[in-house]
Amino acid sequence: MNGLCKLAVAACAWTLATGARAQFKYNNDAEVAAARLGVERAARIYFAHYQSPATDNGQMRWVQIDLGSEQTFDEVKLLPDNLEGSFLSFGFPLHFRIEVSNDSTFATAAMYADYCVKMDDYCNQENETFSVRKQATGRYVRLTATKLRDSRLALQKMMVVRHGRDIAEGCPVSESHPAPGNNPQALTRPERPMGEYVVTDHPENVIFPADWHPVPNVVETPVKGVALGNGLFRRVMENNIRYLMNSFSLDELVYNFRQKAGLPLPPRSERHSYFWTHQLPGSTAGRFLMGAGGTLRWMQNEALRARMDSVIDVIDQCKEPDGYLMAYPKRAIFDFENGAYVRSWISHGLIEAGYAGNPKAFGLLRGFYDWFEASPFLPEMLRRPGQGVQGAIPLTRTYFSPVGKPEEIAVMQRYFQQNYWMEWLAARNTDAIWKYPYDRPHNYLVTAIEPYMDLYRATGDERYLEAVKGFWDLFHDNWEHIGGSLAINEGYFPYPPKSLYLKANTGELCGNAFWVKLNQRFHNIYPYEEKYMSEIEKSLYNVVIPNQVADRGIAYFARMHGRKQGFEPNAEIATNTCCEGQGTRIYGSLPEYIYSLAPDGVQVNLFEASTLTHQVDGHRLELRMQTEFPYGNDVSVAISCDAPLEACLQIRVPEWATAPLTVKLNGERIAKGNPGTYVRLNRVWNEGDELTFTLPAAFRTTRYAGMEKGFEHGHYALEYGPVLMAAVCTKDNTEPFVPCSAKDVVARLQPVEGKPLHFTVAGCDDIEFMPYYEVEGQAFSNFPGYKE
Repeated sequence: MNGLCKLAVAACAWTLATGARAQFKYNNDAEVAAARLGVERAARIYFAHYQSPATDNGQMRWVQIDLGSEQTFDEVKLLPDNLEGSFLSFGFPLHFRIEVSNDSTFATAAMYADYCVKMDDYCNQENETFSVRKQATGRYVRLTATKLRDSRLALQKMMVVRHGRDIAEGCPVSESHPAPGNNPQALTRPERPMGEYVVTDHPENVIFPADWHPVPNVVETPVKGVALGNGLFRRVMENNIRYLMNSFSLDELVYNFRQKAGLPLPPRSERHSYFWTHQLPGSTAGRFLMGAGGTLRWMQNEALRARMDSVIDVIDQCKEPDGYLMAYPKRAIFDFENGAYVRSWISHGLIEAGYAGNPKAFGLLRGFYDWFEASPFLPEMLRRPGQGVQGAIPLTRTYFSPVGKPEEIAVMQRYFQQNYWMEWLAARNTDAIWKYPYDRPHNYLVTAIEPYMDLYRATGDERYLEAVKGFWDLFHDNWEHIGGSLAINEGYFPYPPKSLYLKANTGELCGNAFWVKLNQRFHNIYPYEEKYMSEIEKSLYNVVIPNQVADRGIAYFARMHGRKQGFEPNAEIATNTCCEGQGTRIYGSLPEYIYSLAPDGVQVNLFEASTLTHQVDGHRLELRMQTEFPYGNDVSVAISCDAPLEACLQIRVPEWATAPLTVKLNGERIAKGNPGTYVRLNRVWNEGDELTFTLPAAFRTTRYAGMEKGFEHGHYALEYGPVLMAAVCTKDNTEPFVPCSAKDVVARLQPVEGKPLHFTVAGCDDIEFMPYYEVEGQAFSNFPGYKE
């Protein structure tokens, strides 16, 4: 046992010292009761809501609805706004009254409900709707807040109901303190397509297994059997191992599990963010398992494996008798993003650990989903937790794991499936993305669509496939930067189609991690459509790898302009952010994108020094790829087999290739393929055969065509093959400017000796172009200005 492994085992001493099972203090019935299921709550909404800010809670605010004529109604209902990212109501008044009048000035009015005379503040802390059912007649309905909450009056919607129908829908709204951005008309907006509340239960969506027509993958993703040579991917994975081992100790990873189970605890660490580690309890362990489990499929590391196994031992030790194993109590499943985000991470982590060989992981996964799929929480799991849409993917991933059951598909269809969204996506309606009507529009919609492709594979229902294809077209055509970075992110502001903002938070690593996984699903079904592997390649070179800050951490945004994130003092790069979780997951999976496996052979997708061992008709087939790509374009693939073997090898010809790709076998030309295709080589292979080819990569420039102010004219991206090149300032902190036209820049590039893929520009001594993934703390731009 090496020294590092000994240290890792020693670090387990506190964590595993007791050896006892958890001392459960939770009564299941009490836990369910504490969650207060069945209370009518408003589902989250962003942008389409009303807010009237004030300087303090003592100020008065009112809003009133004009029904157009005198109307009789039997209910007034107020839907509270939500605090950004939280389950709490936001800005719902503490003291208020509702009045009805035929006079717009309310000189005379009838009191409908009065919460001003009460001594106690009105408590509305979890998006619960307020409703008064009483018949009244009048043209105008006014809500007056005499004591505010959160220094504002905020509501999603104000409904005036007659016989179950909102007669206020579309009616004019006036307010006491008009101001830009208040958005009073949101109060009478139309009902959202799946209603306004958190319950989603649609048994009619379920397709019974007897009616399934499963769609098999044409090629499969390898889960083992790829060894990396010396190259960029290996360097990234080794950095990732050091990051995983150094960012959190074992005790920190399992702290929340032991705390919930009532086991002895070490002192709480103060060196990590409370938000990322304790407000999302258990996510630290999920992050680690995703990265470690993925990595250990390809690279052996004793210390990493020991820690992974120890984390799972603690989860097993702390699980409840019914299989529930999350680090938060059941009653907290709706708090913040516990029920979706954290559950997804733990599920992904157990799956990766299972494939890495941990003997407990798949059993724990199965036990948890047996509990989950029978739990009373399901009807509120999509809308009540923050970003509940991300809670669907662990269901379908579990189904396609070695312990999957049809119940995963049925639960996904009944409680998570959004038929209106499928229709919008199939119709290529951009509102399905940037105006998503529940929770905030986000690149997490990418992971929300992944399970719909899984539903297609499981059932064969073409509706799922058409929705996912529509989603792909919408994102690719409207929210993808040159170089592949996704341009709709976590910001609380709109990203219109083709906005492609450069200085807003853009290129969130999570989004491109999910984009990689979505395109991998497409590739496995349509392996000859090269565009899906092209998207994976761009995401890896231009977002995933650039966001790794050596072995110190993982950055959040792949900024397009200014200074790269992660190199600032006190940067959040090792604190368990969402992008650290998805980043380490992708770093641990890098080898699985190089090759795809078919029953009769292998596809070569990416060009990275590596060795693949595969079985074709029960016979060994080994491919050893040697290349320095992207620093060099020559590639050789040596074939090893125990006896002459008939197999089909397919070589990807990237869409960025500037000419057809010529492939040689043992020095003789045998095939040629056009850009955006695969060269198919179906033949009998012999030990010692060698394929060689040179990738026809070249520079190209593309004009920026987004909405970023100041970039309307003369800004271009420079790419070399799949690699996005950054213009870096070498002398000062000014924004880089290239003193020639974009059409002339390639001819003026001069290689920098000893630095592959680094170039200066003739006549300019303060700009250096380099791969974006090599930029550190310098001022740079991926869309520098050019002389016009």
